Amino acid sequence: MKKRVAIVEDEEAIRENTTDALTRHGYQVTGFTNRPDAITAFRRQLPDLAILDIGLEDEADGGFDLCRELRGLSSTLPILFLTARDSELDTVSGLRLGADDYVTKDVSIPHLLARIAALFRRIDALRTPATSDTETGLLSQGPLSMDENRMQVRWDGIPVDLTLTEFWITHALARYPGHVKNPDKLMEAANIIVDDSTIRSHIKRIRRKFQECDTSFNAVETVYGMGYRWRPATEVST
Repeated sequence: MKKRVAIVEDEEAIRENTTDALTRHGYQVTGFTNRPDAITAFRRQLPDLAILDIGLEDEADGGFDLCRELRGLSSTLPILFLTARDSELDTVSGLRLGADDYVTKDVSIPHLLARIAALFRRIDALRTPATSDTETGLLSQGPLSMDENRMQVRWDGIPVDLTLTEFWITHALARYPGHVKNPDKLMEAANIIVDDSTIRSHIKRIRRKFQECDTSFNAVETVYGMGYRWRPATEVST
């Protein structure tokens, strides 16, 4: 069955060119020009992946609002921003709202296709029997518990709502406490192709989500010049 991709883009040429490219590569693509039409359709049926622009018709930040609404409908739906806005503030804003990836419109079609394929690989991985840690797909490190099969995360028994990207980055760090993971290793674990600043944004968002249920959370440590590590249970405040 073809993967269903939704493109929300008000510039007709860009929407049609992207649609044509994805269709040629085997995706079933539906296009929307504005947020109201898109969210109405998404409430009836979610796509397998959503590609959003930020500015949509008369809504300067309509894509951000749509991303927030989509995350309310699904915590695991892959969301990718494809936009002309390339400021760090916009990138961070998109990721904070729960997007999995953020690319600018000067991206080449092969590179965009690679990013999309990487997001779909993570979805397919969820349907594969767990092979890491235990046959049940469970990982426990001190107050942390992660269930790969259900994509559930708890900290000291409290649910933590992570996106797909955040889940796999956290899993990669927590699986080997004390081991430093550089951005390339975290990208490999999460099946994404992003720059270091995007990884930093994901790390900040992960920390903030854990801190919402435990203000003393300090398990994710930055090792400057090298990457990040999950602090061993003996070093973690609870």
